[in-house]
Amino acid sequence: MQYRHGDVMIERISQKPSICKKLSHRVLALGEITGHSHRIAENSGATLFQSGSDLFLEVSAPEVSVIHEEHNTIPLATGVYRIWRQREYSPEEIRIIRD
Repeated sequence: MQYRHGDVMIERISQKPSICKKLSHRVLALGEITGHSHRIAENSGATLFQSGSDLFLEVSAPEVSVIHEEHNTIPLATGVYRIWRQREYSPEEIRIIRD
């Protein structure tokens, strides 16, 4: 299952990589222009991990909510998810889309 939350892509996967660093926040991405963030609303039930430049979200609660001031809420069920930013193509360069 794959979700799109603005420029943030979320895909359910079977497991996260074996070597990951646990992060102390639940922000999936910051908006460079607005300052808003794509984040998990709940204070518990989800843990964000980083492996290299990749982000992974492990949801242990029955459900958590991905929120952002400009997008509808997306509920995520228990499981593991890969998180990445959509990229924009131009003839000069490939860059991350600004939210």
